[in-house]
Amino acid sequence: MLLVFDIGNTNIKAALCADGEIVHQWRISTDVRRTGDEYFSVLRSLFHGHQIDCGQIEDAAISSVVPALIGPFVLVTQHLLGKKPLLIGPDIYHALPIKLRRTAASEIGTDLLCDALESWCRYQVPCVIADFGTALSFIAVSGGGEIVGVAIAPGIGTALKALFTNTAQLPSVPLEVPPSVLGTNTTESIQSGILFGYKGLVEGMVSAMKQELVRTTGIQEDAIRTIATGGLNSILEPITSVFDVTDKELTVQGIVRAAQFAGFPAE
Repeated sequence: MLLVFDIGNTNIKAALCADGEIVHQWRISTDVRRTGDEYFSVLRSLFHGHQIDCGQIEDAAISSVVPALIGPFVLVTQHLLGKKPLLIGPDIYHALPIKLRRTAASEIGTDLLCDALESWCRYQVPCVIADFGTALSFIAVSGGGEIVGVAIAPGIGTALKALFTNTAQLPSVPLEVPPSVLGTNTTESIQSGILFGYKGLVEGMVSAMKQELVRTTGIQEDAIRTIATGGLNSILEPITSVFDVTDKELTVQGIVRAAQFAGFPAE
């Protein structure tokens, strides 16, 4: 089995994968104040609860957008497996079929790289991917498997938190689609502004990226696959049909695929 860590700004996904499929998965809160020993204790407890034998885990792979947690999770892997993990990053990009000619390899988030890799390998067509996390990121991939551009905006949860944190009278509200875009009370008004506002943002960005792919590559717009992923990807589902595919596990699957191209688990 392959142990995968997808370390994001809000949550960490830990997954055990066998033959490219996710067998077990856990979500842990991201906390840069925790040490590797603390995270090791958490993971060991989770493994024990599911009667998982670490001897069955051959290797580990880490994708992290939180640099401060790379070291602690290298330590976690060494404690659990007695070996260092594969770090998803520029050192292995040469082994991947995805290209980054126009995007700085040292700057693109490894989560977005894995999103693009998995989407391209699955569908073999141009793609626009929206990753709904702490940030809302859009990735455009050409028909030749090249990441041609990225756009980043505040995530839905981040925007909501900023609203109630920086105002005196606006409360935090659940992220639920209100009955109407015309809010009749404070809760519905905030929900309308955030969710219908982000509907417009998402649909506008996806449309603009598709048009740019058409303009620069000459492909037909209906050949472009649109994909949503990330922890908050399903929130807009009731009010938009802009996505062809919704897959919360896209990033984890992309890490697994990147590890396979890099030769992990080792034969």
